[in-house]
Amino acid sequence: MSLTFLFRTITRDVTKVSVCQHVQSIHTGCHLLAAEKALLMKLRKNTGYTFINCKKALEKFDNDIAQAESWLHEQAQKEGWSKASKLEGRKAKEGLIGLFIGDKAAVMVEVNCETDFVARNENFQKLVKDVAFATMDHQRNKTKSQTGYVKNVLAGDELCKLSVGEGASLADRVALTIGRLGENMSVKRAVTLGIPAEWQIGSYIHGGVKGQTEVAMGRYGALVVFQGGKEEERESLGRKLGQHIVGEAPLSVGNMDDLPCGESETRLLPQTFLSDPSSTVAQFLRGHQARVLDFVRFQCGETVGEDEK
Repeated sequence: MSLTFLFRTITRDVTKVSVCQHVQSIHTGCHLLAAEKALLMKLRKNTGYTFINCKKALEKFDNDIAQAESWLHEQAQKEGWSKASKLEGRKAKEGLIGLFIGDKAAVMVEVNCETDFVARNENFQKLVKDVAFATMDHQRNKTKSQTGYVKNVLAGDELCKLSVGEGASLADRVALTIGRLGENMSVKRAVTLGIPAEWQIGSYIHGGVKGQTEVAMGRYGALVVFQGGKEEERESLGRKLGQHIVGEAPLSVGNMDDLPCGESETRLLPQTFLSDPSSTVAQFLRGHQARVLDFVRFQCGETVGEDEK
């Protein structure tokens, strides 16, 4: 065997080994990149934060997704409180009404933001849901020993003190959402209702948000407390009454024998019924052997209470 042939053989074998190692290195790198990308996508889906922040968090904690998620929440909370103080003076008249019906109880809340665009964001809608559930829990704990009809109205400062998950307050949750979305937000008001077994609660949301099931959301909402009606018709009856209250905006219930006083009528019972213009609300109720006991109407962004000063 000549020296030239031996040299060529050794060179060829070394080149093969080098190429194989290089290919193997690239192949292993692809697996690593794919795993990292999967973690990044999972963290992004779980938290809703930007890809840049999620990548930074994973790098900081050596791809430990639990620590990365906890750190992201902590940073967003800090940033949210900072942004909240800077944005405090900006008007927040958009937002959503959230409505939840429980077992012989109901809650309706208003949460505001600056733009309709943010009101359509799932993170903002999650905040509305958190406010509704925290308010309902507060109502149940407060009225455990109470019977009969219970109605409570809560202002924004009271609501922000309520707790939601692992000891955090609603104020913390608002700050967190501000940190994510960059708009001023506020929890404006809530009403809770608790009724005796023989009473019913009807509800209606107008301009509803698609995909929301547990908590109905929209621009307008109404709760109506009533008694009577056939069992199989009660859900429809409550919805029609709620729809009328949203559409005609009565200010008081009135009496069953009240006579209508024209187009400016603000009492519910003498108003022309929205679902049947041939009768008044009182006449409609008589036909169904039912009566309205109370109602609440919310319109997103309307001026109420302290806002009027």
